[in-house]
Parts: sequence; structure tokens; C-alpha cells
Amino acid sequence: MASMTAEAEAWRLPLSRPLTRADLADAPDDGHRYELIDGTLIVSPAPRMRHQRAAFLLGIELEQACPAGLRVIPAPFDVVLAIDTVMQPDLLVGRIADLTEADLPAAPVLAVEVLSPSTRRFDLVLKRSRFESAGVEHYWVVDPDEPSITAWTLVDGTYGDPLRVTGDEEFATEQPFPLRIAASELVD
Repeated sequence: MASMTAEAEAWRLPLSRPLTRADLADAPDDGHRYELIDGTLIVSPAPRMRHQRAAFLLGIELEQACPAGLRVIPAPFDVVLAIDTVMQPDLLVGRIADLTEADLPAAPVLAVEVLSPSTRRFDLVLKRSRFESAGVEHYWVVDPDEPSITAWTLVDGTYGDPLRVTGDEEFATEQPFPLRIAASELVD
């Protein structure tokens, strides 16, 4: 524990300019999620068990349905949308050709966030807006407390009205690949 504290205390960030991807290289491995949006550092605490369970169960479903040429990756894994924007969606689906060992330096086909009390507004407003402007074709938000799934699809550069299901209603989509699941199946 003392080494994590020393590591966190040793991490110094520049104060006179927006942050870049390079500034994240020395981020401490302390259980927090470090992301950049337009040069601003966003730090999130480790998620709750309910959050992790929903992400895990949806990840299994996505993996089973994922076609060749695409790969499902759980967080933490960097999605580099710009030199000053590096995000880590809870789950992402990216084109294998775009993935590197270190990150996804392109817009994912699908980004999924699972809501937590500390990240709810960030996921629903800021991340959604940034993914939309970066051209992320599909953005899904899972609320394990309700439970619900809300899915946006990019049409002509903007997210239209979302598909939203709650409880035992079936979430049925053909894009980015066929998937059928009830939001209630992501909580236990």
C-alpha cells in the first residue's frame, strides 16, 4: 500500500497546458481509471461489484455474438480518439485491423458504459457527446440499478433517438451484429 501512495504522490502533471496522451504514461496503477477528454483529466474510482458483474455478463454475450473481424475488449483499455482524448469504455468492440497491443487508435464500432453513481452524468452526457463527435457508430449505456439498456446509433454524424429497454424487455439489435438480451439478465 505504501508503494501505491508513493507512486501516486510522484505523478506530477503539467498545470499550464491541456493534457495529452503522453501525460498518461506515468499514471499510477492505483485502481482508479484515468481518462482524458479534450485535455481534461477525468479520474474515476474503482467500480462497484454490480457494475463489474453487468459489464462481465454483457461482455460474454457480446463475445459469443461477435463476428470475425471484430474483437470485444473489456476495460481498462485505451481508446485514443485524439492526442488529448483517451477514454476507457467498460466494453468496446473494435475492428481487429485497428487494434494494437496497447490501445485502439480509432473509433470503436461499439462503446459500452455501465453506469455507476460516480460516473452516471459523465457517461450519459460527456462521453456520449465525445463518442458521437468521434464517429463511434454505436454507444450503449447499461444501468444495472434499474436495470436498463439504452442504445444510440450514429446516423448522418449524430446519435438519433435511442432504443431503450428495461427489466425483462428484450433488447434486440442487428447492429453492429445480431444480439438479443434482456437488461434483467445482466444483474443477479
